[in-house]
Amino acid sequence: MPTQPLTLAILAGGEGARMGRAKALLRANDAPIGDFLLDRFRWTGPTLLITAPGREAPPGAERFTRECVDAVPRQGPLRGVLTALENAPTPRVLVAAVDMPMIERRHLDELIGRIGSSVVLMPARTIDGRRQVEPFPSIFHVDAIDTIRARLARDERSVARLCDGDERFTTIDVNWEPTAWLNLNHPSDLPLLAQHGLRIQ
Repeated sequence: MPTQPLTLAILAGGEGARMGRAKALLRANDAPIGDFLLDRFRWTGPTLLITAPGREAPPGAERFTRECVDAVPRQGPLRGVLTALENAPTPRVLVAAVDMPMIERRHLDELIGRIGSSVVLMPARTIDGRRQVEPFPSIFHVDAIDTIRARLARDERSVARLCDGDERFTTIDVNWEPTAWLNLNHPSDLPLLAQHGLRIQ
């Protein structure tokens, strides 16, 4: 574990247009998805639930240390990362996404164990011989705030592209099972998740 404590932030502000409803309103194995993730991660430090204007206080929000609402709507997950960094009580924030319910604590622990001096740390995996950076889960230091604000001001919203050209923003290769990367993007994703014991409603 790092010498400095970490805050866990779960991004849950997406409107879920393709899913048909906001992802923070989904239920996983009969529990609010936020509850499900907190139980899955067994996090003992501070926690933030990051939501968006008009989608505040989803079921399970009361279990988080704080709910923080994006100041500017419709700027995507990079705005959520900024909101987390602006409100975290610790210098570093581990950011997870509500639409990646197959991530487990061991995945988070691998990232934590490899932080080093990185300002940003993101995982990368190989798909068909091509290296692909995955934006979440990832770890951010508050020193990334100015860079993120500048990116958003230029309407550059890619989280993964943060690691382009800044040696303090690093990626690490991980060899996680393919199911770890399953997303909740469309109702057609639900049967595949069900095959792995995860019922989403």
